[in-house]
Amino acid sequence: MTSLDTFVHLTTTTTAESPSHSDNRRDVLSILRNFPYGLALAWLVLALVLLWATVPWVFTGHDPLQGTPGGQLKAPSALHILGTDSLGRDLFARIVYGAVHSLSGAIAAVGVGLVVGSGLGLIAGSVRGRVDEALMRLVDVLLSIPTLLLSLSIIILLGFGTLNAAIAVGATAIAGFARLMRSEVVRVRNAEFVEAAFGSGGTFGKVLWRHILPNSLTSVVAYTAVQFGWAILQISTLGFLGYGAPPPTPEWGLLIAEGRNYLATAWWLTAAPGLIVVAVVLSANRISQSIGRSTR
Repeated sequence: MTSLDTFVHLTTTTTAESPSHSDNRRDVLSILRNFPYGLALAWLVLALVLLWATVPWVFTGHDPLQGTPGGQLKAPSALHILGTDSLGRDLFARIVYGAVHSLSGAIAAVGVGLVVGSGLGLIAGSVRGRVDEALMRLVDVLLSIPTLLLSLSIIILLGFGTLNAAIAVGATAIAGFARLMRSEVVRVRNAEFVEAAFGSGGTFGKVLWRHILPNSLTSVVAYTAVQFGWAILQISTLGFLGYGAPPPTPEWGLLIAEGRNYLATAWWLTAAPGLIVVAVVLSANRISQSIGRSTR
């Protein structure tokens, strides 16, 4: 092969490959353009908070309950990245160690609402008749009571504490889960494949367990993510009002309440835990939207 032939061959090969490189570049740019950065950030926030709740000592070496003499109300610095409170305790350590209280309370609250509410909705939507009417009237009564008032009433009966606050918040979520579950069960109950399952000799219990229940949980799962963020907000509200975990427990709502008296001189005491609560709630809502779109 002569030099001229070699040049022609290389030129032809380069010309043939250039569209492929251009297409690959467009694919990469399209992936980067359509990548769900907000959803990824939401999962990152929840993953970080979950790590705080499980292995808090990895993120901070300070004691959340032990203060430093002479270190009261220190501004954020290299030693205390979020400053210290009125007793000289590291605020970042208290936020990190407080994650377990807020998250466990929210999980317990959502669990109560999910199990009890979904159970009531499943029974009402599948049995129908007078049972449906009675259960739905009970749900209407729960919906007519303001959530905060109902939570406070239950806490007064049960006593203070994170677990009791979680039960109180979970009780206010029962009605929402029950109505959503009932509507999904009624929709699935009238589907053709369910009628075919009954026609083929399936008993009520088997059809309910194998067909109606699994196909009714898609919207409930998305709603659970919303309720998780809402539960954190409600538990923090109860802690702020003094009905949650008692001091010196580093619960997020209690941290916000403890710092409200120092807004003029130590604003970070309220701002830092407040921003954490907002970030977790927004992240849970973003994930819920993603789950809702994927189940449609």
